[in-house]
Amino acid sequence: MERVRGAGAVLAVLVVLGAPPAAGEELSGVFQDMFKGECHFINGTERVKFILRYIYNREQYMHFDSDVGVYVADTPLGEIQAKYKNSKKEELDRRQDEVDTICRNNYEVNAPFSVERRVPPSVSISLVPSSSQPGPGRLLCSGMDFYPAPVQVRWFQDGQELPEHVVATDVVPNGDWSYQVLVLLEIPPRHGVTYSCQVEHVSLEHPLSRHWEMPPDTVRSKILVGVGGFVLGLVFLALGLGFYLREKSS
Repeated sequence: MERVRGAGAVLAVLVVLGAPPAAGEELSGVFQDMFKGECHFINGTERVKFILRYIYNREQYMHFDSDVGVYVADTPLGEIQAKYKNSKKEELDRRQDEVDTICRNNYEVNAPFSVERRVPPSVSISLVPSSSQPGPGRLLCSGMDFYPAPVQVRWFQDGQELPEHVVATDVVPNGDWSYQVLVLLEIPPRHGVTYSCQVEHVSLEHPLSRHWEMPPDTVRSKILVGVGGFVLGLVFLALGLGFYLREKSS
């Protein structure tokens, strides 16, 4: 598996003026020249590659690749620069050494946090209103504050997966080295059915599941209780009336 980490970048902005500017004079142009270093890791530090990219006005014109060992031109401008840098052996040796001095060294420092770090997701299910569909709403499964980013979220109904009625957001970075994802079940929930949201993540030894059932209909329950009480009252009234008539006739 390949992992890429930027080793750093240096930016130079060149302001080109026809002559020293007078007060209030507009600039004739701004040009951007930068270089950016990248470290590519495959299977940890088993194989490491260092790439240094040179960019002028957002166009890469030259790069150094440690697998190649020399500067390579990407545009006519880069041909001049690459020829000059490749003529200096000490320059090439220094760049080649950065596989160890920059890439491998930084990997050992940063890997415990960036590569080996594992934070399990917190998972919850909520019923959210639907603006376009009638009914009680839709079920939303929220996976929050996990790291690293790869995650799988699946919906189940009474133990059967529902792969065709699910809409998920992209995995969104929170900006604090954690991520979140929201997965909506499009079909409305029904009474007597158990819904489950299952999350699989590298931080979890086993998939994490949350279950949800439609709560009882309060209004309907009150009506049923009222009807039951009324029927029960009629039964007792009939029994009482029967006893009364029997006593009166005896």
